[in-house]
Amino acid sequence: MSETITEMILPGTYIDVRAEGLIGVGGISTGNIGVVGTANRGPVDEVRILSSYADALDTFGAYDAWPTNSADIPKALTLTRTLEQLFRGGASTVYAVRVGDFGAGGPQTRSYAVDDATGTIFTISASSPGTWANTLVLAFDAAANKLTATLGRQKEEFTGANAGELVQAISDGSRLIVVSSPPASADESRVPTAVTASAAVATNGEQIATTQIGNGLTLFAGEEVNIVAIGGFDAKAAAATVLAHLEATENDGKERIAVIGASSDDAAKIKSDDAAAVSNARVVLVAPGIVAEDAARAGTDKRVKLPAPYAAALVAGRLATLGVHVSLTNKDVAAIDVSTPYSRGIQKDLLQNRVLVLKKELGIRVLKGISTDTGPFRQISVRRTVDYAKAGVRIGSNPYIGRLNNSRVRAALKATLDGFLSQMILDEMLTGYTLDVSATRAQEIAGQAIVTMTLQPTFSIDFIKVIMNLQ
Repeated sequence: MSETITEMILPGTYIDVRAEGLIGVGGISTGNIGVVGTANRGPVDEVRILSSYADALDTFGAYDAWPTNSADIPKALTLTRTLEQLFRGGASTVYAVRVGDFGAGGPQTRSYAVDDATGTIFTISASSPGTWANTLVLAFDAAANKLTATLGRQKEEFTGANAGELVQAISDGSRLIVVSSPPASADESRVPTAVTASAAVATNGEQIATTQIGNGLTLFAGEEVNIVAIGGFDAKAAAATVLAHLEATENDGKERIAVIGASSDDAAKIKSDDAAAVSNARVVLVAPGIVAEDAARAGTDKRVKLPAPYAAALVAGRLATLGVHVSLTNKDVAAIDVSTPYSRGIQKDLLQNRVLVLKKELGIRVLKGISTDTGPFRQISVRRTVDYAKAGVRIGSNPYIGRLNNSRVRAALKATLDGFLSQMILDEMLTGYTLDVSATRAQEIAGQAIVTMTLQPTFSIDFIKVIMNLQ
């Protein structure tokens, strides 16, 4: 029998169950990071969820050695290197998108023809586009009817008495190759004898523009992403694209913060080129760059100076580890060093221009956790706390859409929101709040329930003023 009474004709007991009192606010994500960048492996223009740097290497391959010539930096692969800094910072859940500018021909994927004495039976392709497949070696042992795929220390073997069995074995168990053109039904009984590789892949589409960045950001616009990072692109180049993404997602109720790097370590250029380009409560501008170890660099000296976009990734990863109400101020980050140490005078100047500065003091630390906003959301933690409150109020309120607009249901709505905001006080996100849920008769007729709340966010200690009296 239905739990909502719509009619009572037949004699019996009818029960109307009113469950509004059980509606609550579930879990809210706060540290999910979305990142776009270039790579030599992995799917293009698809979202992949990663939980560790090992996942990143397995999905998108290793990065190339950091260029010694500054003119070659735009050609460097950015995604895996950025992911390395994100996970080094402490990120645990990352939504990653590989992007590229491949031209009219699209992404290049290396292929391999499986032949017998009379010609090609079927075709194999590398599992994803990119130059990684240039080191993928396929060999066929005709005596054992065995195909071997080798990539570094990774090795896969497939056996089959004929083409049909071999195709099935590859489809069932390979992570390196896929069957891109299967054999015709009449050819499945043919017995392969050799495999021939196509020409090497020439590009990873690595020299991208903001068009590809914008397309990549759009792909996780609807995902539960809280923090955004851009692989290799600085504020001067990407600010407009990032701001457009933040505006669109906020309008869709998917609020998030972007952490981007300055285009230079030079304070004067940061002020004129970067700080002047953005003033937004959802954008954090980081400087200077960092010193990091380059796993792809030959020799014993693997330390390189990475520009500020990679420092921004490290800060984004650190931000993801903190509660929304906890400030980044004076928090340590896992960098070896900063690429350019700033004097106190320069630090002060950059802070006044809304730049989050990294300083060397008992390791590398955030001088002050600020956004580029000039208004009430200058502290990143205040912006994040308000976004958390918005998400919780939205989750708690949406189940009431379509329910009766009367005093009983409005009281239940208030109780739901009271429970959520009370928990924010217990979690020290708020120091207090007021809440009222009401509707006039005209508002009831219009289908409106009015929720009015005043929140008192918790602020961090940025300054300690000591008055010392001597006697």
